[in-house]
Amino acid sequence: MTSRIYVALDTTDLAQAKSIATRVRHHVGGIKLGLEFFCAHGQHGVHEMAQLGLPIFLDLKLHDIPNTVAKAVRALAPLEPAILTVHASGGRAMLEDAKAAAPLNTKVVAVTMLTSLDASDLTATGVQGTPHDQVVRLAALARESGVDGIVCSGAEVAAAKAAWPKGFFVVPGVRPADGHHGDQKRVVTPRAAVDAGASILVIGRPITQAEDPDAAARAISGTL
Repeated sequence: MTSRIYVALDTTDLAQAKSIATRVRHHVGGIKLGLEFFCAHGQHGVHEMAQLGLPIFLDLKLHDIPNTVAKAVRALAPLEPAILTVHASGGRAMLEDAKAAAPLNTKVVAVTMLTSLDASDLTATGVQGTPHDQVVRLAALARESGVDGIVCSGAEVAAAKAAWPKGFFVVPGVRPADGHHGDQKRVVTPRAAVDAGASILVIGRPITQAEDPDAAARAISGTL
């Protein structure tokens, strides 16, 4: 079975990203390249990483008017990412247009609420209710819009899956039981996330900053 782990290569250093991906490639299911990497290296950098033969999760969290997002998705199409993120809060039309513009084999997933945020952050931005309420609302919107799934924390994935049994659920903010939380506020262990319904897990620092990234990836895989 292919590993559910996508290693987050959040770096501007292309050589470092390649080195880590090469070391862990046999114990992960793919690599996540985010805004930091893409701003530094663009499509060329993604092509370079794709040569390693691992599926690419392009985590750009697109959020703009529907027409602009659709054009951005079409511009990214030659990269053929396995997964591409947009923000669920962009609204139904934006989500529909993003999915329509994406390559056939690209899963478009909608980011609900960043795992660096908590209830007080929601209140500060004028959003009523708990993080759970917000994720459930946006998951329903994403499902109705025809995208493939959502990004949510492990705390909300069980409820999202219950409402959307065939959805694709990306869970970031995953930390081993003995790992540091860093800037993540709503975290779960890899095993708990999978048991709750995660389709894939996004794991960065517990692997990339480990003394032996390959051993760290292998150890986490062993818990799933």
